[in-house]
Amino acid sequence: MPTGSPGQIIGIVIASLIVIGSGIAMSVYFGRRARGAQDWLSAGESLPLLVVIVTQFATATGGGVLIAHVGIGYRSGWSVFVYEGCVLVGFLVLMLIAKWLREQRFTTVPEIITRLFGEHKLVTAIAALAALVVPFGWLATQFVAFAQLFGQLTGLPPTALVLVIMVASLLFVLPGGLISVAWTDFVFGLFMITMSIGVAAYAIHLAGGWGHITETVPQRLWGWEGVTAVGWEQIWLWVAAILPGTLTNQLYYQRVFATKKISDARRGLGLSGLTMLIGGVYAGCIGLAVHSMNPGLANEEDAAGWLLTRLPSWLLIVFGAFLVSTIVSTTGAALQSVVANLTRDVYQNIAGRAQEERQAVALSRLITVGVSILAAVLAILFPRALTWLVATYAYSAAALAAPIFLGYLLHRRRRLRPAAAIASMLAGIAGCAVAHALDTTVPYAVYGIAASAVVLLALAVPAPRVAEIRTELVRNS
Repeated sequence: MPTGSPGQIIGIVIASLIVIGSGIAMSVYFGRRARGAQDWLSAGESLPLLVVIVTQFATATGGGVLIAHVGIGYRSGWSVFVYEGCVLVGFLVLMLIAKWLREQRFTTVPEIITRLFGEHKLVTAIAALAALVVPFGWLATQFVAFAQLFGQLTGLPPTALVLVIMVASLLFVLPGGLISVAWTDFVFGLFMITMSIGVAAYAIHLAGGWGHITETVPQRLWGWEGVTAVGWEQIWLWVAAILPGTLTNQLYYQRVFATKKISDARRGLGLSGLTMLIGGVYAGCIGLAVHSMNPGLANEEDAAGWLLTRLPSWLLIVFGAFLVSTIVSTTGAALQSVVANLTRDVYQNIAGRAQEERQAVALSRLITVGVSILAAVLAILFPRALTWLVATYAYSAAALAAPIFLGYLLHRRRRLRPAAAIASMLAGIAGCAVAHALDTTVPYAVYGIAASAVVLLALAVPAPRVAEIRTELVRNS
């Protein structure tokens, strides 16, 4: 049964259509600027700093912040900032190689690894698979999240809602690829930031003000000690799980590749990381406010849904538009990222099918439709089985983290060959799988990354110094 009244449901549907329609209009407008495959895949290195900052925020803020993070705020107060802080730290680490990434004019993560280790089809294939599973997982699970959230509000069947969000995502991506996704995300991101602050403030007001919250919620949640209220064991688990996922997520790399100025690559990541703290404010305030009003929820992740039943009609309708913009921003970005891998890495680099610009864009659009349909089918057939996709973060990080970051540190001092990359990535996947099977306390991604790093260090051949080479040549002559 829908939780909204008929009037609210009509209002939510109209607001959602307005958001989707405006997003499509913006996508078409900005898509006209796209000229060729390079613009479609990497926005033609044309994004200003402010656009990069906001679109990173819009991409990273999905169903997890809307539901799971509010649950953290409900159960553990300001500990949600630790979670967001892990993403921030990940962005700060990415800053170390951001300038180099932008200077090299990459399009996808596998291109980074082949530049460091050399061209090899197996290297590209493994790296492409590791890079695309995460955004594809985002895509499918966001379809499910949209169907669940709006199914509760409107009573519409999940299949219909999945098809709606699939079509909306397609229409966001098809006109211009990353250039249309980025600019649309920029506009939606500004709306999301405004709504995050506004809804958090209203939730505090609904709970009787901050003073009433501090009177009814234990101080261990809202005081300074609330930052560690979740417990140190959970905090270290977050650090071990979230940091690697952030460091190897192609969605974040693509915004670096697309910066207009090389100097903006590093600043964009740092400032984007700071905007993630807005998600912490939103989730923490709403979680604490709901805890004050209803401390007896059996499942903390029901906190966001419970708040929906307390919002006035006008705010519920606007909040519905906020949900749509948040989810569509993430699905569009994830879809484009998957297509970039399949087009550039699989079709062009592995299959060796070089194409003209128009043909490459047409192929990218065809792949976009195919990927969307596959994700929608999975979301419809297995709406509860998609939780296994969370594991894609771990396996992706286990395969990619050491080759990217350790490879970057070693590439001037060691001779890096394709065999080293292949062995390192396979060792990461194997180490991750073994730890996963043993159900280790420490996230299994850590074991995979460690195994990958050890193998890479063992196989990286020290590069001979130029002076030694010259001396040897003199002696031989």
